[in-house]
Amino acid sequence: MFSGRRTAATVRAALAGIGVLCAGTLLTGCLGIGGGDPDAGTNGVGKLPPKTIEDRARSAATAAPTVRLSGTVVSDGQSFRLDMRLRSNGGVGEVTTKGSTFQLLRVDDDLYLKAGADFYGDAGKGGKDGDSAAAKLSGKYVKVPPGDPAYKQFSGFTDKKVLLADLFVLDGEVQRGDHRKVGPTKTIAVTGTKGGSLDVSLQGTPYPLRYQRAGNTGTLTLVDWGEDFTLAAPGKNAVVDYGKSVGPK
Repeated sequence: MFSGRRTAATVRAALAGIGVLCAGTLLTGCLGIGGGDPDAGTNGVGKLPPKTIEDRARSAATAAPTVRLSGTVVSDGQSFRLDMRLRSNGGVGEVTTKGSTFQLLRVDDDLYLKAGADFYGDAGKGGKDGDSAAAKLSGKYVKVPPGDPAYKQFSGFTDKKVLLADLFVLDGEVQRGDHRKVGPTKTIAVTGTKGGSLDVSLQGTPYPLRYQRAGNTGTLTLVDWGEDFTLAAPGKNAVVDYGKSVGPK
């Protein structure tokens, strides 16, 4: 039998040996820390060529009936913050720009906008008529005429096909990046040599989960792939007919 003193000395010696080993390897692989295959237990996409990873993500995104997209986009020097739920025939959500937040709703070709009075311009410049118009529109859905410049700009924020197409714009040659995480989900990044990166899920279907645009022009996060949501036109009592133009003045 070992004495208590000898047993303690043996334990100390063993721990000291482990400490030396860990220090010599910078903890890599020591006691299972940081070692192993980063693709173990994943869907295997991380081992594929970068262009194939991108193609798999594109196919998954195209096939999914719905998605929730949120984040920031800089377009023509103007920053937009989006939080949109999208499907093939439309979308619903909020857009914030220049400190003003408005709601968008599109069902098929019908686009509706709901905003506060300040969105429609400086009511003071419009006098009593301007005040009256702003008050009438505030908090109501306005059906955006297809001929209004706002229709083309804002309908793009509700178009799944248009928004997802922008995700697969990586400048330069596509390369495989680091293993990362978006929330709790493991991802593999594909990057452009001249900018932009796309995080693709390594769990289950290889959906794109985060897109960082080149040139610091925005980051978008994508969640709730395939989760259904209600998309319906507002009731007639909630809609105001504003004529031929609804854009901010």
